[in-house]
Amino acid sequence: MPELPEVETVRRGLAPSMQDATIVKVQVNRPDLRWPFPKNMAARLSGARVTALRRRSKYILADLSTGETLLIHLGMSGRMTVSGDPLGQFVHDHPRAEKHDHVVFDMSNGARVTFNDPRRFGAMDLRSTRDIDTHPLLAKLGPEPLGNDFHEDGLVSRLEGRNTPIKSALLDQRIVAGLGNIYVCEALFRAGISPRRKAGTLAQRRVRSLVPVIRTVLQEAIQSGGSSLRDFRQANGELGYFQHSFDVYGRENAPCRRDGCTGTIARITQSGRSSFYCPLCQR
Repeated sequence: MPELPEVETVRRGLAPSMQDATIVKVQVNRPDLRWPFPKNMAARLSGARVTALRRRSKYILADLSTGETLLIHLGMSGRMTVSGDPLGQFVHDHPRAEKHDHVVFDMSNGARVTFNDPRRFGAMDLRSTRDIDTHPLLAKLGPEPLGNDFHEDGLVSRLEGRNTPIKSALLDQRIVAGLGNIYVCEALFRAGISPRRKAGTLAQRRVRSLVPVIRTVLQEAIQSGGSSLRDFRQANGELGYFQHSFDVYGRENAPCRRDGCTGTIARITQSGRSSFYCPLCQR
């Protein structure tokens, strides 16, 4: 499932074609994805101008001139691609429609944005922009890890007394929004913290050290266009490249890359998810 860097990469790729442009026409090819589409979604979107295109956690939010916000979740296999962009950043010709092209947006600048989702775990919803932060998918989210509300004191406070492993705690979207399995594994490696450690037993200095590490890992991943493991594509159809920089994720039995460490990357299962780490240098 795309994590924060992949969703941010898609948002940035869509912005030149969607932000400040009007949605001329919307084609909805099925009644639902993970959940039913909003009532009259095509009619409510057609004619609306996208006043802002932003991200909250793993969701893309398109604020509209109608006072509504379109919430988009890519799910496990969803991707949004652009064709016909007048700025020449994408393929000029619109491709032939594919089987799993479920929603198609034609923009006033000539761009076409297509939401394709073979597994149909993605979702779209329309809510009042004024109330979007109270949406059930957004209401309980923690701070954005790249925002000012994510800081050392706050993370120390949120982890204090927690008996869950630090890996599970960082995956809790109420503690910090947008982190997923890949980037938590990578951040814990860089911080030298074992995913087995109980969150509440970590010294404050070690918790504080996680904040800049998490920021750096995410920023590097965004600069690389995210990570493409199976289905992820950028808005221009290209793969992400951060998977080539993984220190631990997916590297079971490979040698540790930390200078001077002779350890081997191990994989364990925590809460049904694979955790990759070096038992020798992550304590």
